[in-house]
Amino acid sequence: MNTQEYIDQAEQALLHTYNRYQIVFDHGDGVYLYDTDGKKYLDFVSGIGVYALGYNVKEYNDALKAQIDKILHTSNYYYSAPLASAAKKLTEFAHMDKVFFTNSGAEAIEGALKAAIKYAYNKNHSHEHEIIAMDHSFHGRTCGALAVTGKQAYREAFEPLICDVKFATYNDLDSVKALISDKTCAVIMETVQGEGGIYPGNKEFIEGVDKLCKENDILLILDEIQCGMGRTGSNYAWHKFDVKPDIMTTAKAVGGGVPVGAFLLTDKVANASLVAGDHGTTYGGNPFVCAAVDKVLDLFESGHIIDNVVNVGEYLYEKLEEICAECGHAVEHRGVGLMQGIEFDVPVADIINSALKNGLVLINAGTNILRFLPPLVITRGDVDTMTDILRTALKEAFN
Repeated sequence: MNTQEYIDQAEQALLHTYNRYQIVFDHGDGVYLYDTDGKKYLDFVSGIGVYALGYNVKEYNDALKAQIDKILHTSNYYYSAPLASAAKKLTEFAHMDKVFFTNSGAEAIEGALKAAIKYAYNKNHSHEHEIIAMDHSFHGRTCGALAVTGKQAYREAFEPLICDVKFATYNDLDSVKALISDKTCAVIMETVQGEGGIYPGNKEFIEGVDKLCKENDILLILDEIQCGMGRTGSNYAWHKFDVKPDIMTTAKAVGGGVPVGAFLLTDKVANASLVAGDHGTTYGGNPFVCAAVDKVLDLFESGHIIDNVVNVGEYLYEKLEEICAECGHAVEHRGVGLMQGIEFDVPVADIINSALKNGLVLINAGTNILRFLPPLVITRGDVDTMTDILRTALKEAFN
């Protein structure tokens, strides 16, 4: 079939919840994607931060092929060697104590919220709990995750959702203080807001919220689904600060391409919240996805991925600053590591479409923000190629 035939076939069967670009990707290699017509694209999206190691990595592929030949699934009534190894490595990598593997980031958020609510219930045996979340945040599309997502347009049609949620202003510590009550059981926030527009949390805010939580025995939940796994230049973005979340979530890059997420807890919370029968998953933490997590963590270490993010991230920042200085429609450049964005005074759809036409994959974060989430293995040369194509795309979009 040709490209249009694939698209027509998909549209006949799929529920239309995405306005997809008119491309059918066939395979990837390194930091490039190839469509069914053989056209080559430099990838600065990495499946929305999933393909951290790039495409067609032999060591990763071999690990998954080997596990396929053994066993894919057993259920969580039993142990497996990949589960034991991945759990040990991930808790150490994240500086946390316990982990529960899920199938997605949204499920990780659901589990984190359940753990926080159960912890509060065990403490006071009350069902009247409040959660503080952040305006412009994004935590997922399931009902619990939607309840703490700070975009009313996403929530409106599905309310009422879970327990009372109040929304503070990100990077405004006083706005969090003002919402704390004796019913507050948790504060949930992204360490770097992603979908909301690429807003890094500042030191005063992140550490201030952590202090408030500890002073009031409120649990701090940090969502690191997009900004974690080396994306900002440390294992997890909160590692840059003098903080310790009670619960954190991770997904996307942690599996290198397979659908897997996790929520991780301190011993304090793990020992006083969820117990056998409180939470579960049929597929979560199966041998196949855990083999992927295990190998991803090995490759992060052997490939010095964090060092590369710091090095190339600084260069990307410099080059995007140049782009902003050249483009009269650029309003602000934000971000850290290999999680950056440029806000424009106009919608960015035309820029993205022009970039695609010229062999560069980009996405937005909101209507006016161009988002850069490349594989964590990109080089400075890849950044140069990207900026050359982006300059062409900007000229085409604005002329």
